[in-house]
Amino acid sequence: MEYEKGFYQIRSNEEILKKIKLERESIGYYELPFADTTHIKEFAQDIKQKYIIVIGIGGSSLGAKAVYDFLKYKKNFSKKLIFLDTTDPIDIKDKLESIDINNTLFITISKSGSTVETIAILKYLSTIIELNRDNHTIITEVGTSLFKYAESLNLKIFDIPKNVGGRFSLFSSVGLVPLACAGVDIDNMLNGAKKIYRSFFEQESSYNILMEKARFIVENKQRFNINVIFSYSSALEGFNRWYVQLWAESLGKLNINGTRQALTPVGLIGPIDQHSFLQLIMEGKRDKTVTFIKVADFEEQILIPENTPISELNYLEGVSFSKLIDMQADATIKAVKDEQDIPYDVITIDKIDEYNIAELIFKYELLVSVIGSFLQIDTYNQPGVESGKIILKDRLKGLK
Repeated sequence: MEYEKGFYQIRSNEEILKKIKLERESIGYYELPFADTTHIKEFAQDIKQKYIIVIGIGGSSLGAKAVYDFLKYKKNFSKKLIFLDTTDPIDIKDKLESIDINNTLFITISKSGSTVETIAILKYLSTIIELNRDNHTIITEVGTSLFKYAESLNLKIFDIPKNVGGRFSLFSSVGLVPLACAGVDIDNMLNGAKKIYRSFFEQESSYNILMEKARFIVENKQRFNINVIFSYSSALEGFNRWYVQLWAESLGKLNINGTRQALTPVGLIGPIDQHSFLQLIMEGKRDKTVTFIKVADFEEQILIPENTPISELNYLEGVSFSKLIDMQADATIKAVKDEQDIPYDVITIDKIDEYNIAELIFKYELLVSVIGSFLQIDTYNQPGVESGKIILKDRLKGLK
């Protein structure tokens, strides 16, 4: 007798952990924090250019941009990292005019080697500057057309492992090379990711937190299908964009029963969005979970001065802006908590450094993998975006 079921059951935490452990044999991102970075650091030490331009889109740029944007206001990097991540001609022109193109290292990143946006920008750059081994580096999968192009010009090449998808590739050469060139401490980054890895797989605090959160999201996905991140630091805006791609492209799938899964990510910045989206959270439909992300120590003590000629809100005087934004976050959290029917949690980042942003990013990568396992989907493919790419390429070919 054969029995075929047309539904799936939400599995136990033990079953999910077993599945995730098995995934490590075929999904490469899990082990990236343990890679040897010697060759990357040696390459980065020899970079003399002031500007580092990354030519890449989506997973080829969002992770590195999230880290760089988080750190750049505190670290005072001597080199400036810029991302050409759109075909918007205004953006391309503005960014290229803001730099000395002859004092720039160009890093082209494309896993497939044929990303339309990336190759289009690369073709344009090749007409305004001679690209050679001294100013151009390629990051791609071995054997792609971009890899062969790099070989033909004897360019420096860093490979992307075949089993590492773009949106999970930050801790590979995709993120480490440009960040190291800019002056980021990539070993400290990896240490933060390693901490979360070990805590999860040794079933310590990260395991309990991520399993509980993933299970709640999956068990309540019909009611709370919108997942909001409310980040209380402008430095986390890049992280929000990275999270939206990771979440949407990984979890917007058909499950084994052919049922459409709909977990929609929203990234907000506090206190800016307290004056807009918060109204929807508070009085709108109860279809959202909210994760507040706070920074415990901004290491910045700008004070609101006392005895100003402005008489309004005198109780603000003498308060630091770090304290103010923290209190704004806590007030919003308290308001949400008092509603008693909005699921929320709070993540507090100790301080702004490589270790802490890597902890946060790897935690979210694991969370997405766990949710995907609960949902019984293929977390790592993205068939929904392929048809648009095919249509675009066909239409572009039709122009000739």
